[in-house]
Amino acid sequence: MSFEPFTTIISQTLVLPATNIDTDQIIPAKFLSVTTKDGLGEHVFSNLRYNADGSETDHELNSETGKACRILVAGHNFGCGSSREHAPWGLTDYGFRVVISSEIADIFWNNSLKNGLLPIIIEPAAHQWLLDNPGAKITVDLTKQDVSLPGNHMTYGFNIDAFSKHCLMEGVDELAYLAGQADAIAAYEVGHE
Repeated sequence: MSFEPFTTIISQTLVLPATNIDTDQIIPAKFLSVTTKDGLGEHVFSNLRYNADGSETDHELNSETGKACRILVAGHNFGCGSSREHAPWGLTDYGFRVVISSEIADIFWNNSLKNGLLPIIIEPAAHQWLLDNPGAKITVDLTKQDVSLPGNHMTYGFNIDAFSKHCLMEGVDELAYLAGQADAIAAYEVGHE
């Protein structure tokens, strides 16, 4: 399985300031029976995006501007709750490549990295600026591991392990990476029989 590789993303942000947004809010349980990523973006945050009769609300996620955003800025403790790989599947199918918060749940963090979604924990002052400035056009540079904010010309670093960074930059998940190493594995096995 592969995804679109990236080194730099320049995008307006879509801001969901609520704290403790859990995976059931990201992708409700009724959509977990599918085993493909295709189409899950339609169901991301469905309780915010759709009325009981199925009609769209006026939520930013339904706007053309929102749909063009590649960076989601979320309130503190994003992705908490149960482990469901469908959450990053849905977010990437919607079009997001980056999620920024002041805290991101560990399980969501790991599921995101394995599915082409870069989770970033940023320092509180920068996070607050992003929450206060929805729609700001920012730059996420994976190579340098930093986020550049407009106006104040400030840059804030973020952490990511070397393997996950490599996979995101190459557009490969763990299995695709391993499959790409088949010749090296076979050569190693020949020498160690």
